[in-house]
Amino acid sequence: MEELIKKTAAEQRKALLNKEISAVELVNAEYKRIEEIDDKLGAFNSLCKEQAIETAKEVDKKIASGESLPPLAGIPLALKDNINFKNTKTTASSKILENFVSPYDATVAVKLKENLIPVLGKVNLDEFAMGSSTENSAFKITRNPRDTNKVPGGSSGGSAAAVAGCEATLALGSDTGGSIRLPASFCGIVGMKPTYGRVSRYGLIAFASSLDQIGPFARNVEDCALLLEAICGHDKHDSTSLNIPVPAFSKALNNDIKGSKIGVIKELLAEGVSPDVKKAIESAIQKYKDLGAEIIEISLPLLKYSIGVYYILATAEASSNLARFDGVKYGYRTKDAKNLLEMYTKTRAEGFGDEVKRRIMLGTYALSAGYYDAYYKKAQQLRSLIKSDFDKAFEKVDILLSPTCPNTAFEIGSKIEDPLSMYLTDIGTISANLAGIPGLSLPCGFDTDGMPIGLQLLAPALKEDKLFNMAYNFEQATDFHNKRPNI
Repeated sequence: MEELIKKTAAEQRKALLNKEISAVELVNAEYKRIEEIDDKLGAFNSLCKEQAIETAKEVDKKIASGESLPPLAGIPLALKDNINFKNTKTTASSKILENFVSPYDATVAVKLKENLIPVLGKVNLDEFAMGSSTENSAFKITRNPRDTNKVPGGSSGGSAAAVAGCEATLALGSDTGGSIRLPASFCGIVGMKPTYGRVSRYGLIAFASSLDQIGPFARNVEDCALLLEAICGHDKHDSTSLNIPVPAFSKALNNDIKGSKIGVIKELLAEGVSPDVKKAIESAIQKYKDLGAEIIEISLPLLKYSIGVYYILATAEASSNLARFDGVKYGYRTKDAKNLLEMYTKTRAEGFGDEVKRRIMLGTYALSAGYYDAYYKKAQQLRSLIKSDFDKAFEKVDILLSPTCPNTAFEIGSKIEDPLSMYLTDIGTISANLAGIPGLSLPCGFDTDGMPIGLQLLAPALKEDKLFNMAYNFEQATDFHNKRPNI
């Protein structure tokens, strides 16, 4: 059983269909694993055992009666704690929502239920998804399963740690500026940000609405593709949801990539990239050459502005989205306010953490009278130019390639006092959110300390099938995805 929880979803499904194990036994094995190691990892904020067991029982009933099942039925999943799941706590890892219980399901939660995927519990994140290390949670620090003295990345650090640490086979996270791809890179698993609008945001606690996107984590590319298939689709509850058919992403795997054109992003392999990361990426480029792909150097000259553009637009949207947390209708309310204004002020001062306050203030400043044109409007104009840089690049190549991050996972506490250094961690990932394109991180090596290195692949909007196929071909030609942490 201990070996089975370390397997892929496809292998677990085979064991379920062959009746070597029941779905209830698989779910219970994951709970046993959580009980054994989560005090070391700190991935889970809460568990929803009753609901998970109910779903597993339904799967077992259908297997016993010979009914056909969705591809991921019975496969245990961890859900980021900013996605609403009815009758469970949804906290966004913030004191202000510490005791909030979801009265409804996010659209992705409905789809998980339809696909009979048991949700084990809600996993930790940087408060309101603001951070790159999962140290900004109000409740706990999540640790990297490869080395518990290091961060798992953020903001979806709990999701990545749970999958890498074999506490869940799959997970969902959200990606606003790299919050799926960065933790996937740091923890040595596969993480994917879909095209903006591909997955409904209804029921996701909003950080920056024009950038947020829910996406999958898995231990290999095939599982990742299957999970994205399960959660995609048009949703009338989300005005940005795209009304287009959902492709069978998992059917696009293992198509020949001979003659494909891969663009290596020059700016993301320049200064600041650690020697270990550079070596692993160069080795990955060589592997693609061996597989028959054509490698072309691509320059995205406006990429250097992406951090500045992101931290104006994302914080502006956050200052608007987080205005609803004021102690009036739900969430935390201060105990000793003398009037309404004091209640607002004290509730927010006591309920929000430092990073969230920092970003609300930055965003409010950028939107304020006299500064709107100089900051917010200019950032929107630059965003359009960054997107057109990508459009031009994709006229020449099928896929773009870069390191997911210039470095591997860093020590807990080493960057938390230096916000700018922390923000620069996302230099490789942010631009995909600004352009609305899909991006995927998969393991491509290890540094001298044995920490995973992530390879990022980017595709034009709605070309997730190309992305998965390109990633799958690399994965099949290497063995990095099979290395499990020893925890």
